[in-house]
Amino acid sequence: MTLPPGPLTPAGPPHAVLAAAGRNFAAGPYPLLVLGATLVTLALAVGGLHAWRGGRADRAALVERLAAEAGEDTGLGGPPVAFAWLDRRVRRYAWGRRLAGGLAATGTDLTPGQFTAAVVGLVAGSWVAAAALLAPFFGPIAALIAGWAAYSFLSWRRRIRTERFIAQLPDLARVLANATQAGLALRTAVSMAAEELDAPAGEELRQVADAMAMGHSVEDSLGELQQRLPSRELIVLVSTLVLSSRAGGSVVESLRNLTVTLEERKETRREIRTQMSQVTVTAYAVPVIGLGSLFLLDRIMPGSLSAMTGSTIGRICVIIALGLYTLGFVLIRRMSRIDV
Repeated sequence: MTLPPGPLTPAGPPHAVLAAAGRNFAAGPYPLLVLGATLVTLALAVGGLHAWRGGRADRAALVERLAAEAGEDTGLGGPPVAFAWLDRRVRRYAWGRRLAGGLAATGTDLTPGQFTAAVVGLVAGSWVAAAALLAPFFGPIAALIAGWAAYSFLSWRRRIRTERFIAQLPDLARVLANATQAGLALRTAVSMAAEELDAPAGEELRQVADAMAMGHSVEDSLGELQQRLPSRELIVLVSTLVLSSRAGGSVVESLRNLTVTLEERKETRREIRTQMSQVTVTAYAVPVIGLGSLFLLDRIMPGSLSAMTGSTIGRICVIIALGLYTLGFVLIRRMSRIDV
């Protein structure tokens, strides 16, 4: 059944009907809407791309400026530094940022990328050297020891820096007491102490003074210093300064009494370190003797270590022996550690 042509039913063949419909669509508002939406989309895309490039350039400039202030290299400008690309990759992760904080606390010039490359090289070299000199079984063990030694190096450097800072605390308390007695504010006294004292106290106090200049409170600035270099002496000094800044009082007298106390603790720590030096040497001599016995055994009977570690019982005995040497080292170090 076909409908007669009328005002609602177009007449003619199908291609004529489609052509008529196309003319009607072209004559309507749809092309203008599509064209307008396309132009708006393109404008938004160009604006977004421009904003993204501008934000990236601003971020690169900010990173470069902060790195220049911190004495580091980001690979964005300035003299080239080894492993700058690795440093940027490492800093993207949480452990990389913690590593950067640990390196900053040690006072070294190493970047996280350089330290990571050094650790990887040390681990790989230790693995290859132990496998070639002793036996393939000792390769992974040497790699684990090398990784532990690398991170122990950070703890050792941080402890050395903390001890040097503690040794400067009496001079620091004396300078702060003199500056406070002269009528200077605590912020000015800290800046003066940063200029007069040598590293590491001068460097750490300069960071505290910069934090105060940026608007941080005395408690927050000194709290960051306490986190970087934790020690009982510093806790007492920070508590004295914070309480005096909060409640007032005779801060000069407190600092002078604290100076005498810190001098006495300094002498006590020196005496204890001298008396415990022999025990400390013994702690490090125990694992060295064990390692030397392995080299001696391999030189007397070439191939004995490979034969010993070729069986399950031999591997178990070697692991037990290494565990006992490690336990002896830890126990001796624990007995020689006296907190004052």
